[in-house]
Amino acid sequence: MPKTNAPGDVAKTDGSKQEAPAKPGGDLGKDAFLKLLVAQLKYQDPMKPMDNSEFLAQTAQFTTVEKLTDLATAQQSLLTAQLQLGASNLIGKTVAYTDKDGKEQSGVVTAATFSGTSPTLRVGDTDVALTAVKEVRNPAS
Repeated sequence: MPKTNAPGDVAKTDGSKQEAPAKPGGDLGKDAFLKLLVAQLKYQDPMKPMDNSEFLAQTAQFTTVEKLTDLATAQQSLLTAQLQLGASNLIGKTVAYTDKDGKEQSGVVTAATFSGTSPTLRVGDTDVALTAVKEVRNPAS
């Protein structure tokens, strides 16, 4: 059987192949799964073609992988939106947080910034990661 380019192979500038780092947990993405399916179809014995039930099962597996990927993307979007909503609801509230030196600080949140994976709160002159907030209080009136 001819050697195929596995999905993890990456071409170097000198033309040789270098193994790409595997995804955490050894997961195959939908592109790798599709490449494997196409390679299997390409190199199957024409005298013994793939059974229809096998082909349908593999197609169903591919569809499942694709839908799970879409679901994970949607879930990440929902998590990001919820973090942004939570951070924006803290504007005007007094928060207690641990600063970079490990000391407890507190102050009123004046703004929320939404760049990166976690929102950042502006407390006085300090940017505080949402994950560093330990307590939220209503401002003293």
